[in-house]
Amino acid sequence: MKEQSFWQNPVFKAIGKGLRAIDYAFLKLEEFILSAAIIVIAVMIGGNVISREFFGPSIWFHAEVSLFAVVIATFMGISYAARKGRHISMSAIYDTVPWKVRKAMAIFIPAVTSGILFYLSYVSYGYMLTVIESGRTTTSLQVPQWWLYLFIPLGFLTGAIQFLRNLIVNLINKEVYIGTDAKDYNDTDPEQRDEDESTQL
Repeated sequence: MKEQSFWQNPVFKAIGKGLRAIDYAFLKLEEFILSAAIIVIAVMIGGNVISREFFGPSIWFHAEVSLFAVVIATFMGISYAARKGRHISMSAIYDTVPWKVRKAMAIFIPAVTSGILFYLSYVSYGYMLTVIESGRTTTSLQVPQWWLYLFIPLGFLTGAIQFLRNLIVNLINKEVYIGTDAKDYNDTDPEQRDEDESTQL
């Protein structure tokens, strides 16, 4: 009873509520960034085709804007995919092993992945600093080139944090989770799995 009353403390409840609100806000920000990046890619590519077919010249900045959008969608999507359990996985072995092995893998894999992503974030941040020092700009828009590279360490960092959260979720819960918001599909009834798929973006 003492342990339960300890965690029921209003201070811990307020902290938990605040963290959930921050997490929800960050989720919505991720969804907005990814949606906007995909829309920009479609508009730039489609607009450039129309421009060439009907007006002659290409849109002079379409390649750079599309590149920015692709980089943003790719690296900022790491965290979102990890949260939703949508990252690419080699599941041939994972799907056939017993539950205890899957649980161990669900702890080991996010731990290793998180460590690698933290390291890649550090390395890419160092490279971004060299780009800032060089003062390079893009050819068409003449914007600082480090704006593009900024999203690489940021994407690695948010992805590392999300995989670390996946690790924690598997440590504190009995069920196997492939993402913070996604239980292992092997432990989900087909009907419930279809319902979960329809509710995820």
